[in-house]
Amino acid sequence: MPTGRTDESDPEVARGVAVLRRMFALLEAFRGSDELSLAELARRSGLPKTTAHRLVGLLVSEQILERRGNDYRLGLRLFELGELVPRKRSLREAALPFLQDLFEATHETIHLAVLDGTDVVYLERISGHRKVKAPSAVGGRFPAHATGVGKALLAFTPDAARTVLARPLLRVTPYTITAPNVLADELRRIAAAGVAFDREESTPGVSCVAAPVLVGHEAVAALSVTGPSARMQPETLAPAVRTAALGLARVLAAGRA
Repeated sequence: MPTGRTDESDPEVARGVAVLRRMFALLEAFRGSDELSLAELARRSGLPKTTAHRLVGLLVSEQILERRGNDYRLGLRLFELGELVPRKRSLREAALPFLQDLFEATHETIHLAVLDGTDVVYLERISGHRKVKAPSAVGGRFPAHATGVGKALLAFTPDAARTVLARPLLRVTPYTITAPNVLADELRRIAAAGVAFDREESTPGVSCVAAPVLVGHEAVAALSVTGPSARMQPETLAPAVRTAALGLARVLAAGRA
């Protein structure tokens, strides 16, 4: 049976692992960008241009990447494979009715996110004509300490919180919490209240209110409502967000029973 380990002392295995790592470096280069030139792919991945050219050609032949003029973008085959991830599919399907209800009630941008290490990964985003500019594309990731959904998840995930608090905290905006003791106090307040706020900590001019989805004692996801600070009243929306998170938690718990 597969053990999840590879014997990199075997030269053939080591070569295969090296190729895979280079391919993943090329795919990771697209974070924050829809299209990249070959030169930019090589620069971001740290690969020689000749190596990048050879591997990009292979990825294009397998429809993992698509060529558009002189630039490249992620391909539909990669999207199709991503949609098969069980965690994303089952959680998203269960959450959609609650996300849609929140959108109808607020007409602001709605997020569903999970914790991955010290980052949050966005699984779904619903927005209308009043959508805000926020670093929350579906499939994107962001430092957990700088977001409402991230703080909501960290408050109920002690191991991840300890890891975050032990590292330097990236300042994303002038309002991002970068002092570990201040963040620790904030997480304790969130754990007591069951709701988290992002007051322009991830994006200037944008605020949000978030709540964790707790199944048993595990924070499996978080929901949030996000909008311009000039228009948003996060405290007023907190009960609706928390109610939606509790509703989703009940559905998920019933599915596990």
